[in-house]
Amino acid sequence: MRLAITTLIAAATGMFAASFATISAKAAEPTYQGQFVQGGIVFGQTDAGDQVLLDGTAIDTIAGDGRFVLGFPRDYEGPAKLTIKHADGSVEDFAYDIGDREFDIQRIDGLPKKMVTPDPAVMDRIKDDSRQAREARTERFTEKFLESGFIWPALGPISGVYGSQRILNGEPRSPHWGVDIAVPTGTAVVAPADGIVTLAHPDMYFSGATLFIDHGLGMVSAFLHLSEIDVKVGDVVKQGDLIGKVGASGRATGPHLDWRINVGAARVDAQLLVPPMEDAQKAENAKN
Repeated sequence: MRLAITTLIAAATGMFAASFATISAKAAEPTYQGQFVQGGIVFGQTDAGDQVLLDGTAIDTIAGDGRFVLGFPRDYEGPAKLTIKHADGSVEDFAYDIGDREFDIQRIDGLPKKMVTPDPAVMDRIKDDSRQAREARTERFTEKFLESGFIWPALGPISGVYGSQRILNGEPRSPHWGVDIAVPTGTAVVAPADGIVTLAHPDMYFSGATLFIDHGLGMVSAFLHLSEIDVKVGDVVKQGDLIGKVGASGRATGPHLDWRINVGAARVDAQLLVPPMEDAQKAENAKN
């Protein structure tokens, strides 16, 4: 029985290219393909009916045909211990080192005090926003949406990156979980990959007009601070479809798109799924 794990990075055409690392297993010591880093996303394939455990906990980001996705949070420390329980009762264990990353520190000053430290009167609204976001990520669609690969949802200057520690008005806050693309209000936002819309909220307290697209197996894109949402919950979208427009709604200092990715509960780095922005812009310009 063979487990193949591949980290997939989208090229400008939407096709995937693989980045390789050799890892030895304890059993028959096969060679696997994969890249494991903090904030990383790993796509895998095992036998139909197998169960996959990460660090002793069964993952739910897996389909019956053996396709699965792993997500490693920003501060994950390896080794990652992967256990495969095969349908015939046999078990294989693997250990993967996790690549460390350095993250930027960002200072943002001049925000209204109420946006840094919310008024107690809005806490119920914030809690309800969080509840809706959690519920929109609970489904585990097994359609093969991920076969489309990923493209950038908008092209432009990158003004914020995953994992950066934000200091708001001098006060340290949680890391930034998305990649920010600084483009004017009204710029088109397209679906980076096939999927189904699971949240279309016109006005969340922090993120403003917010849209979620589930790409299957617990992998969900979030698009924050929109000025317009052009799809509704339940819509199935294809890569490149118009889904909304860039804005500055919610807690935003100016118009930009904040694109985020979750794999299950793990917040991961969306930039690992797409080519460098400069390459994507060159490819787009070459079409014109």
